[in-house]
Amino acid sequence: MQYRKKLPSLTALVALEAAIRHRSFTLAANELGVTQAAVSRMIALLEDDFGRPLFTRGHRSIEPTPACLILGASLADSLSNIANSVDAVRASSTDVVTIGATIAFSSFWLLPRIAEFRLLHPSIQIRVVSQDAKFDLAQGGVDIALRYGVPPFNDGMVLASCGDRIYPVCSPSYAKSGRVTDFPNGDCELIESDVPSRSWYRWADWFARVGRKPDRLRATLRFSHYTETISATKAGQGVALGWDTLVGSFIADGSLVKVGNIELEAEGRHNILVPGNTRRTTAADLTAAWLTQALQTPV
Repeated sequence: MQYRKKLPSLTALVALEAAIRHRSFTLAANELGVTQAAVSRMIALLEDDFGRPLFTRGHRSIEPTPACLILGASLADSLSNIANSVDAVRASSTDVVTIGATIAFSSFWLLPRIAEFRLLHPSIQIRVVSQDAKFDLAQGGVDIALRYGVPPFNDGMVLASCGDRIYPVCSPSYAKSGRVTDFPNGDCELIESDVPSRSWYRWADWFARVGRKPDRLRATLRFSHYTETISATKAGQGVALGWDTLVGSFIADGSLVKVGNIELEAEGRHNILVPGNTRRTTAADLTAAWLTQALQTPV
């Protein structure tokens, strides 16, 4: 559509919106940084274009006509949308997009993929905040959160989610040692993650849900972070519970192998959340869209 042929001067329309809002040519002029005479002249030109008056003029006041109020409401919405879009485009090259995730998810899933995102969007600055404590999106601090759990969540909007499978893993050398032949019994050494969140499966949880009852259930190594658990497992120290979303790349490159063929579908899901009560920047939207695609693409 040839907007230029249909629309009057955009500068005049901006002046009109300000005059309607202030009910004053003088105050509109002060806001726009022009003279009162300039605003009056632009309004007069619009009235000539429309073929009707837009204001009822009193001795010291102006009052918009009904038709002018209808046009003013549309102008206010349209100019606000334009201003927001301009702000977002301006911010997209300078804003830092902050992503919050658990230490394990940052280390094993997010960080290996950041290089690909930076190649696609080199102007976007990424800040990753890793902590196992829950991020409260309502409090601000992060633009996007990667959270495990069962949606919906009261502090944010879920853009995407995926399930997970949990199965025992060990190093190839540990598998060849023969200690997992009679898993979960025999000489198998279990490595436990003592993560505070109850959504994190421990060995007792996994065995109970898959209907297995080992002769003994004792972890010979315990760690407070899952990253340490997997490092020890890759080093041949025993068998750990592998979350497929986190250790799938290690299975693929051969640094870890599955023990047995029993898998447990996790009750929760890995979710991408954004705050529901704040306006996002273009940079944050691009980052969230890329994360959504990455989360839903199999390894």
